[in-house]
Amino acid sequence: MNNPVSDVAAPDFYQYPSKPLSSAACEGEFVHLLWPDGAKLACHRFWLRENAVGDGGIDLATRECTLDPADLTDDIAVSSAVIDDMGNLVIAWAHDGQRSIFHGGWLRHVADNEHRPSSWTPQAVLWTPESMGDIPRVDATLALESDDVVLSLLNHLLCSGACVLEQAPTHEGYLLELAARIGPVRDSNFGMLWDVKADVELAGDSKTNSTANTGLRLGPHSDLPTREIPPGFQFLHCLINEADGGESTLTDGAALAEALERDFPEEFELLTTRHWIFFNRGPGIDHRWSAPIIDYLPGSDLPTIRAFYPVRAFPAMSLEDVSRCYDALRLFHRMANQPEFELKFRLRAGDIMCFDNRRVLHGRDAFTGAGKRHLQGVYIDRDEIMSRCRALNRRAGLHADGI
Repeated sequence: MNNPVSDVAAPDFYQYPSKPLSSAACEGEFVHLLWPDGAKLACHRFWLRENAVGDGGIDLATRECTLDPADLTDDIAVSSAVIDDMGNLVIAWAHDGQRSIFHGGWLRHVADNEHRPSSWTPQAVLWTPESMGDIPRVDATLALESDDVVLSLLNHLLCSGACVLEQAPTHEGYLLELAARIGPVRDSNFGMLWDVKADVELAGDSKTNSTANTGLRLGPHSDLPTREIPPGFQFLHCLINEADGGESTLTDGAALAEALERDFPEEFELLTTRHWIFFNRGPGIDHRWSAPIIDYLPGSDLPTIRAFYPVRAFPAMSLEDVSRCYDALRLFHRMANQPEFELKFRLRAGDIMCFDNRRVLHGRDAFTGAGKRHLQGVYIDRDEIMSRCRALNRRAGLHADGI
């Protein structure tokens, strides 16, 4: 269905379908808005002034607010609020006589909570191998040209926390080309693009800077818990996999945390409140952070799992808690290793395993024989994944509405 689009500028760069208001009423410091279907929105006078486009509020070029809160004086008041013929809100300001017009569709998107961080992104769905069946897969053949492919990948990543792109080219550096379609790569002490060349003969060799570059088993873990905010998403591109063994594993840490809270509340409480110190050991680097194993960071409903045992260095808790916390830690890792939580599969050349590094634990079986296995990896922060996902979902939704 085609919806008319008002020519009134919105405080951002999106187009909004017309959503005509039915009434506006001033009550104290608020303007109360009503739509014909019963939707309501209460707008504070200062918020309206901040979002007045071109009237000392929103700059037309940047669509950013230019009004310093120190200049929000008490004399800024609404003298009248009416609805124009297009259903937009028209405010007359008492202190300077200016009129501001607010797009009815833009106001409605606020009333519908489409301005919140979770908007235009899929809801996270927790999973086990039984409920998931197999990891979601997307054909990567057109990933560098098609926004639809990128959007399918991002929706899977925000819903399930994991996805495999199949049939990708196997030349080195392809991940940087793919990342350019999504958002900036996050650098680390491993570099923007890093290699995982696991070799059985490297186990215990001083030439490698990570357990990942050995033939040893890697239990379920998340990368870089030594950072205040660990990298959001990880992309691992399989260039060669001719080695015996080394199957990849994924565990939904959010589902594991939910099971712990339900079945083992005392252990869950220890895992979410008692701190450990995580420490990157390496020549010239000294990354450290203190946090719980299951870390509910402000602003997120999903836990950040800090469970990389090679860099978990010191308990940072009272002595009477240490033994109990080790018991809870052992339970956490035993459950993460169980088939009821751990999904196992083999990466093939051209596969890109993509996953939420803060939610989904990844691992690898030990290698059982000779053969080459070469992966390349990048990190992309959650902010970038969500931003690109919102923009593509929003554009797809608007196109579907005929706009």
